Amino acid sequence: MASEQTTESSSLSRRPSILVADDEPRLLKTLADLLRSRGFEVSEAHGGRQACEQLHRQAFDLALLDLNMPELDGFQVMAETGRLQPDCGVIVVSGESSFSTVSRALRRGALDYIRKPFDPEELLATVEGVLGKQSLIRAHEMVQSRLEKSEALHRYIVNSSPDIVFMLDETGHICFINNKVESLLGYQPSELCGQHFRHILDDRDVARGTYAMQGPNISADNPRVLEVRLKTRGSRKATRHFEITAFPVDPQTWPQTGKTQGGCTGQPARYYGIARDVTERKEAEAFINFQAYHDLLTRLPNRALFKDRLELAITHARRSQQKLAVMFLDLDRFKVVNDTLGHAMGDRLLQAVTHRLEKCLRRGDTLSRFGGDEFTLLLPSIHGNDDARNIARKLINALKAPFQLGDHEVFVGVSIGISVFPEAGETMDLLIQNADIAMYHVKARGKDGYRFYSDSMSINTANRLSLERDLRLALERNELRVFYQPQVCSRSNRVVGLEALVRWQHPERGLLYPGDFLPLAEETRLVGKLSEQVIDQACRDVGRWISSGHSDLRLAVNLSPSQVEHPRFVETLMNRVAAHNFPADNLEIEITENVIMNDLEQISRKLKELAATGVRIAIDDFGTGYSSLNYLHRLPIHTLKVDQSFVKAIRSGEDGACIVNAIIAMAHGLKLEIVAEGVETDDQLAYLKSLGCHQVQGFFYGPARPAADITRLLAKDGLAFAYTG
Repeated sequence: MASEQTTESSSLSRRPSILVADDEPRLLKTLADLLRSRGFEVSEAHGGRQACEQLHRQAFDLALLDLNMPELDGFQVMAETGRLQPDCGVIVVSGESSFSTVSRALRRGALDYIRKPFDPEELLATVEGVLGKQSLIRAHEMVQSRLEKSEALHRYIVNSSPDIVFMLDETGHICFINNKVESLLGYQPSELCGQHFRHILDDRDVARGTYAMQGPNISADNPRVLEVRLKTRGSRKATRHFEITAFPVDPQTWPQTGKTQGGCTGQPARYYGIARDVTERKEAEAFINFQAYHDLLTRLPNRALFKDRLELAITHARRSQQKLAVMFLDLDRFKVVNDTLGHAMGDRLLQAVTHRLEKCLRRGDTLSRFGGDEFTLLLPSIHGNDDARNIARKLINALKAPFQLGDHEVFVGVSIGISVFPEAGETMDLLIQNADIAMYHVKARGKDGYRFYSDSMSINTANRLSLERDLRLALERNELRVFYQPQVCSRSNRVVGLEALVRWQHPERGLLYPGDFLPLAEETRLVGKLSEQVIDQACRDVGRWISSGHSDLRLAVNLSPSQVEHPRFVETLMNRVAAHNFPADNLEIEITENVIMNDLEQISRKLKELAATGVRIAIDDFGTGYSSLNYLHRLPIHTLKVDQSFVKAIRSGEDGACIVNAIIAMAHGLKLEIVAEGVETDDQLAYLKSLGCHQVQGFFYGPARPAADITRLLAKDGLAFAYTG
């Protein structure tokens, strides 16, 4: 006995000896130095062959092995370790992370698996934990030889196990269970002894668990291993996941007497086993799976899961000859909120939007966050376009009410493109792409609405990508040109203003007009850079003409909705104007009614800031948008521009001019200046002059011209060139 105690004491007091094997010298040294810093005896092996050689020469308590090593890999070294030193524990430290590799390593005898790159503290804790378990195992083996003399020691070890240890009789009733069941499940061991083990099985696993214990071929070499859920005391819903390993009791190797039948019942034990709590592992697996298929901010399915469900829905729709719809949703004015209030508020807004959108869905619909402020929606099994139309209207109406973000009240809208299977496409990618195209058509028409995809919207994707690439290069190569269309005083025939219009001198396609590339610039968010170049060039040109003697010459610049909605719009514009020493009083910005009405409160504040610096404000295409006249007296508006569609309606003696009459009369009443666009004929000019409209622009005085032509025109004392037909 004294000899055993001395041997046990010496084995526990000596420093553990560890073998580290890796074919990467730097990693090998790092790992060895880390272990030595904790006082371990460490031997280094560069590769599997050296590891096996050291196993022949020296005894180790623990081996840390890489899997991928030349000549002999980690699995071969594990096999050699088991043959030469079965008491030496193995921890795998590898960059391999697939489930099959991890499972194979653990089945081959690895006590733990650490993935590279490892956390030093986590690795040291794992090593110390495994060594501690190895120490317990060695202590347990020593005690086994004295088990008949010390039943109390046996029970101590069992009850100190981190796992539930149990014994079952032939009918499945519990005849022994250790104290660990109390801390893990809340039961006293005495409560469970005599109960059938299905008493603590979750209802969903009763049939599977019962069958597993009754199944054939259970042996010491082939134990029954299964994962089940066990109920905690007092709640059927509170369950934990356990991995159960059960072995049969061989009466020949353990002859049971009245003293050893099981500990708490009189029935002989026929099975013994352990139940290991794997709840945290299962929850981690579930969380990783959730992360892979969901957006963590909104908890919605992500793009990958949406595509999976859409693929299944298409298969079902094709088989049952049904329709389905895909919607592409893009939030309007979200970027303004995000840039103004910050990303934290932007995230809160996305969560609030998600909550409202989900209330509009049917059971079985899938709403997904596709990225940024874009969402996709799958509507399976619809009867026709009306079903999709009704949902789209619900979604739009759901977002009309303001959102309260802290002290801020914000408004967003949504533009929705809809593609219907099979008319708008029979594949997943085509349905999503066509819904996206339809959504951009909504954006182009003023946002906050919906449209179904049609063949007329079809675009040449290759041509579009090519044009986008060329437009990016055009901005770098200064291929944009600024042309100017004179705004003429119809009484004096002199130029009073110049509207800056962009052209693109494409190296292969020649001179392109705004309609050929501005929608693409808006869609790709290049319009900001494009406008900066236009404003810079216009300020240089018109500034030069103003300095040369035309001090009252006005520069009119048309701005896109995305520019005006940007939170730093005023600051950015005035910085560019100041950089060129351009007089603010000579600048007039043109915006549409729709831009104002999208966010009247914010736009009103910005326009008042601009007006305070002397910048003039003009409403472009007046009468074609909301035409809510209430804003005209609330905002610092200086000029109304009559849209050319109304000017074209002017005919001698016809009633088509009544809209022009009304607009000009209203402008006079509000003391606003007025500019008529698209004037092409003597009749139109004479009619406008008779109404008191004294500023016009259009082909009557010629098309927009490059700066050199305007310089020659102004040299003639500002007289406008005649219309050439």
